[in-house]
Amino acid sequence: MAPLDRNTNGVFAIAPTPFDEEGAIDFDSLSRLVDFYGDAGVTGLTLLGQMGEAPKLSHEESVRIVQHVLKRTDLPIVVGVSAPGYAAMRALTVDVMSAGAGGVMIAPPNTLRTDDQIVSYYEGAADAIGADVPFVIQDYPLSFSVVMSPAVIARIANAAPGCVMLKHEDWPGLEKISALRQLEADGSMPRLSILCGNGGLFLDFETERGADGAMTGYCVPDLLVDVVRHTAAGDRDAAHDVFDAHLPLLRYEQQPGIGLAVRKYVMKRRGILASDAQRKPGAVLSARARGEVDYLLSRLALKDGRVVVTA
Repeated sequence: MAPLDRNTNGVFAIAPTPFDEEGAIDFDSLSRLVDFYGDAGVTGLTLLGQMGEAPKLSHEESVRIVQHVLKRTDLPIVVGVSAPGYAAMRALTVDVMSAGAGGVMIAPPNTLRTDDQIVSYYEGAADAIGADVPFVIQDYPLSFSVVMSPAVIARIANAAPGCVMLKHEDWPGLEKISALRQLEADGSMPRLSILCGNGGLFLDFETERGADGAMTGYCVPDLLVDVVRHTAAGDRDAAHDVFDAHLPLLRYEQQPGIGLAVRKYVMKRRGILASDAQRKPGAVLSARARGEVDYLLSRLALKDGRVVVTA
């Protein structure tokens, strides 16, 4: 399986971790989920991200999930290895890279406050996982409370050769993408693949600003694939037309605190997951919220025939 590199593009779907009602990992649903993503045309998968409930998993469970997925698909896999300390990060990296992962993703701890602290942290992380391991910077200040300027990202990219990708989730962040591409054009930093998150909420313009695609988990990944494909083909109106049709559901799913609950509920309705349960503690949708999601699904199905619910 090819490792990540600075030109990786397309859509890497962030996979939720399926659980049954008792909180055990549901590997049958995980198999269906992997097949579903493949049928949707994604380029790769990201496991054990924030929406994969990684902090609720043991090391052994994390490795089993990665091994299961790698046996199920030939798609390249990125694995979230963020941890409070470098030892746990190193141990998980060694195991998942040995299993065949294409790279790892590292989020900053929320204790980092200065630019020098951020750069030093990633230099240490790169040393811990090994210089030959491609890694992704996860830049999500809304969740991690760590603000990385384009200059800081450039410093990390220059200091750590293994840094090949940015998961861009700053908000607002369009100007940041443009600034990073300008730094690359000026020779101030090496090229990074930029894949965008935030549920795809700004993907229509992020791709126009120079992003290489998406790394996120919207419950209808076909939409993400369409936007990236149409933009690459230069068909701006087609990209925006399909994006606009999905925007109401995409916006609803992006609500902080309940986004994963919405995503899992839709995937249950689509027959992919047997249960929409999260491992405790986790959010639960109210009956009113489920009704609102059902309404959005019914409206979306009128515009996109791929959205079919089965339960």
